[in-house]
Amino acid sequence: MTLRAVVRGVGHYLPARVVPNSEFETRIDTSDEWIKTRTGIERRHFAAEGETTSDLGAHAARAALSDAGMTADDLDAVILATSTADLTFPSAATMIQQKIGMKKGFAFDVQAVCAGFVFALANANALILSGQARRVLVVGAETFSRILDFEDRSTCVLFGDGAGAVVLEAATGTGTSADRGILATDLNSDGTHRELLYVDGGVSTTGTAGHLRMQGNQVFRHAVEKLAQTAHTALDKAGLSSADVDWIVPHQANLRIISATASRMQVPMERVVVTVQDHGNTSAASIPLALSVGKARGQIKEGDLLVTEAIGGGLSWGSVVLRW
Repeated sequence: MTLRAVVRGVGHYLPARVVPNSEFETRIDTSDEWIKTRTGIERRHFAAEGETTSDLGAHAARAALSDAGMTADDLDAVILATSTADLTFPSAATMIQQKIGMKKGFAFDVQAVCAGFVFALANANALILSGQARRVLVVGAETFSRILDFEDRSTCVLFGDGAGAVVLEAATGTGTSADRGILATDLNSDGTHRELLYVDGGVSTTGTAGHLRMQGNQVFRHAVEKLAQTAHTALDKAGLSSADVDWIVPHQANLRIISATASRMQVPMERVVVTVQDHGNTSAASIPLALSVGKARGQIKEGDLLVTEAIGGGLSWGSVVLRW
């Protein structure tokens, strides 16, 4: 028998404030048509004043626990993927731990920007396979609206706030690709590409939060190449191919990147979960948000084979193959 980390529950949360593309037309030189044509984004959500990343994450965590039929007392660990933690320290994961009433176990943050949830899933899988935890709550939560330069039309229209979460539980399988749970992971990073996507502030540099900066054309080129590559690598590790995939659940950054990656993987768009039009790029929250929405839509069903893949600042990128 083989130990697997199986998804038992999923949930998400979006702030109440919806920001349509038209809201930017009065602030910068852009239009709804320009944004939709280049990104596929139609609207996004922004957190309210005083609403923090851990607030969003706690809402999503409760929804995932409810979906799993569990309580916080059933958890051994919380891993939060975020680049927009509430404070420099302690970790926002410990704040989510407190807000959901979890009195035992441990919690920590993972920072890999838009690839954060993939990195967090891989870490949770390792904890379960090593026997250090039996049930792990994995959360992706962001308030990117707090680090946007609203004078920069190339970036401020792209991002939104939100949170998603999954509950993973240890279960035994047969050791084949027919098992439910995480079947393979692939993680990568290359620090030589830092200037392509970064925030121009930090504790040990400017002492400020800073603003997001991006070379969009270069990020696009790297994204399409690296996302298809990492997905194929993870599928190879699992002994599977693109033909076996029921759903790609990609990082929701840009519809053109999503479409180009699916094309390289030879997977039709009908088998890709797309939510970018409603949420924009929510960084580490985008994959768990898409998983939750995909399940709610009736797209993702038990037994389906999923590939999640993401790329973010660093550059950092990776993928997870799992059977729902």
